[in-house]
Amino acid sequence: MPESTDDLFCDFVRTRSAALLRTGFLLTGDRHLAEDLVQDALARTHRGRRRLTDPGHFEAYTRTAMYHLHVSRWRRRRIVESMPGEMADVAAPGSDHAHRTDLKLALHEVLARLTRRQRAVLVLRFFEDRSEAEAAELLNCSVGTIKSQTSKALARVRHLAPDLLSAVTEEG
Repeated sequence: MPESTDDLFCDFVRTRSAALLRTGFLLTGDRHLAEDLVQDALARTHRGRRRLTDPGHFEAYTRTAMYHLHVSRWRRRRIVESMPGEMADVAAPGSDHAHRTDLKLALHEVLARLTRRQRAVLVLRFFEDRSEAEAAELLNCSVGTIKSQTSKALARVRHLAPDLLSAVTEEG
C-alpha cells in the first residue's frame, strides 16, 4: 500500500531536518534564527505538500522557501546584529580535531559578520554548490548581483580573516 503524502512529509522532516538546520545556520549565523527559518519553510512546504507530486520535491521546495524567507527578512527593517565578543580558544594545539573545530568557529564568526545578502550568496554558491544562475533565481536577483555580492563577500572574508580562505582550501 503506498504511503500517504502526510507520511512521506513526516519522513522527510525526520530525515532532512538536521541538513536543513545546517543550511539555516549558515544563512542566519544564529541557531535560533535558523530554527525559525527552517520551521517557517517547513510550514510552507506542509501547506503545499499536496501539490508536490514527488516526495523528492519536498527538499527543493523547502530550501527554496528558506532562501526566499531569508531574502524577505533582509529586505525588512534591518535589525542590528552584535557580536558577543571573541570566542575563547579552548582547543588543544596540534590536534586535527581541534584544528577543524577552530576552522569551523572562525568560519562561522566571519560569516556572522557579513551582510545577510553576502552570507546567502556564499552559502548558495559554495556550501550548496549552486551556479550563479541558480543562486540568482533562488534569490530573485540578477546574475550580476550574485557576482558582485560574491566578490564583495570574499573580499570582506579576506579582510576579516586573511588566513581563513587558505586554511579552508587546505582542508578541502
